[in-house]
Amino acid sequence: MRMKKGELRSFNSGNYTATIRVSGSYKAYLEDITVARNLPSGEMITGRKVAVLFFDEYSPKEAVIVAVYS
Repeated sequence: MRMKKGELRSFNSGNYTATIRVSGSYKAYLEDITVARNLPSGEMITGRKVAVLFFDEYSPKEAVIVAVYS
């Protein structure tokens, strides 16, 4: 497992997924990343920083956003 910082680009409240930009990667976006259900949708504002836990570093589908902060 590995934890990385990112920036929230968009949030889909219907299926609780997000598009993020991982810190250090200015051109690549990861889409359909699962968001932990304990995070209020009102906190998922574009541009906020997020903490992303990667269970498998090479498979973005195995990642989950576990925190959002300013």
